[in-house]
Amino acid sequence: MPKVTANYEVLFIVNATIGEEAIASTVEKFTTLINENSENVSVNEWGKRRLAYAIDDMTEGYYVLVEFTSKPEFPAELDRIFNITEEVIRSMIIAK
Repeated sequence: MPKVTANYEVLFIVNATIGEEAIASTVEKFTTLINENSENVSVNEWGKRRLAYAIDDMTEGYYVLVEFTSKPEFPAELDRIFNITEEVIRSMIIAK
């Protein structure tokens, strides 16, 4: 039976007020998780940018865009982990 995979793109925003070490640690945590569960991973860190609107009185966030190929079950688990991680302000996963 052929291996069923799809291409995905995830953009997540890390709280920029937690400090550079904590931001790097959070980005590393998620890029490692994605690398372990998918293939063809491309990470593009956009860095600190102004938010379009304030979220919990924050006006800046650290943006990270990741493209990858994985089985359809993984993005749901990744979204669950984003939602329970306090350092992540927002995240969006789309199938390309």
